[in-house]
Amino acid sequence: MKKSLSILSAALLAAASVIPSAVSAADDEVYGTMQIPYADFYAAELNNSVAVDAVSSATANKWNMTDTGSVQEDGSWKNGGLCAGTYNDGAGKILGVVYPVCISQADLDSLTDKYNFTALDTKPAAYKPVTVEGGKASFGKLVDSDGEETLGGEVKVSTRSNYGDYQISVSEIPQNADIYGVIVKTSEGTSYGMRALENIWRNGAISWGAGVKEKESHGNVLSSEHYKSSQGQTITEVTFITLGGYSTVSGQNVYLPVKVADSVSVENGKAGSGSTTFDNSVFPSDYAQTASVAEGFTVSGNTISYTNAKPGSYTLTVSDSNGKYSDVSGSFQLTTSDIPVKYADGKLVAADGFTADDAANFLKNITSVNVGENTYRTGRRGVTIIDAETGEIKMDAKSGDTNVFAGAGKYSISVTATGYSEPYNFEIDTNPVTTSTTSTTNKSAVTTTTASKSGSKSASKTTSKSDSPKTGDTSAAMPIAALAAAGVCAIAFSKRRK
Repeated sequence: MKKSLSILSAALLAAASVIPSAVSAADDEVYGTMQIPYADFYAAELNNSVAVDAVSSATANKWNMTDTGSVQEDGSWKNGGLCAGTYNDGAGKILGVVYPVCISQADLDSLTDKYNFTALDTKPAAYKPVTVEGGKASFGKLVDSDGEETLGGEVKVSTRSNYGDYQISVSEIPQNADIYGVIVKTSEGTSYGMRALENIWRNGAISWGAGVKEKESHGNVLSSEHYKSSQGQTITEVTFITLGGYSTVSGQNVYLPVKVADSVSVENGKAGSGSTTFDNSVFPSDYAQTASVAEGFTVSGNTISYTNAKPGSYTLTVSDSNGKYSDVSGSFQLTTSDIPVKYADGKLVAADGFTADDAANFLKNITSVNVGENTYRTGRRGVTIIDAETGEIKMDAKSGDTNVFAGAGKYSISVTATGYSEPYNFEIDTNPVTTSTTSTTNKSAVTTTTASKSGSKSASKTTSKSDSPKTGDTSAAMPIAALAAAGVCAIAFSKRRK
């Protein structure tokens, strides 16, 4: 029932216009939508001494994705934008949400700032009651006409997120509805309001900064004041706010480990066998350290020892065996000046003195390839110029719609790989290669061998015209030349006899 109301409410909100308001004869109430700042929207919903701030540092081209979802002609739901139902200042700052309200006509008339009120002709399924005192509007706790929806599923937390100090995932979320807000409640009695883009993502993913991580992966500054007290608390329920009202996942017991640092600094080392160190001064005295890297690595104190380690990037993870504090990790590299590959027959293969495993390790660590003056990044969003499994040079590689190799010619290539201090430089020549040989006949016979691109071996043979029986075949020409010489000798002998 709740889901259908969400769809109905969305349709009603999309149809909002400045038409005569739905008026209650009893108390002269009118229904409409208002642009409600986040601080006002959450004020009556939360137990938190710090107000919810606007999202002041939003990712470009996403903050204005405010279109709300809608029901299609076939009855299916089309999702709204990442910031569905929000409004902004036009310069990247997400200010709050556009949500249904109920207000008396007299109070509405008394407001100087009417929050861009737009009348609705039907009572919405959920709304914020608005009262006015001294010319200032106050937004009450949401009225959910249909009652709170109970969601199943569970909540999981991670302290390793690119987007904040904590990231939770909720396995069951409201369907066929835009999410206007999320409230995270803890057993300590505190609650936290979440906002579009910085906190609320799609598919039940929610993140926030709690004062340790300063920026998320796109470089946007995290606003953490409202969320700092969440460290060390335990989540008991998560409530989603849609146009249909509240939808809640309850009965949870999810501890938020105290964050001591966003990362730990680890010194780089040399590949092979050896050791390196990390800075363990960031850990408090009651942090019971247990640490790990990978197979072949051991950790004692702040020293990491390793045996027969390949060049590349590694991650140290330090955990608190008591469970009070979050895991902390740090990346480091083990490097070598060796180049374990060479170019042969159109691909990179193991160089002399190196194994196939050595070459495979180089290939999987490639980060960029220079072709001429152009640099191409590899990876999920990069360009595959060298096959990471086979080492094959992809002559048909494209960067967008542009060919990396624009026809036959010579190309200087430089390959950079993590863990290898120097790039591997080589040249490929995709021009046809022509060689000539000359026969011993009076007229030469030309043989042309054409090598295909990237060193693959494919040859064709052509011959020129000749008076000899088989041009270019000296074994056939020699007997004929001998017969001609014998004829000359016979004529000379005959003349002497005469």
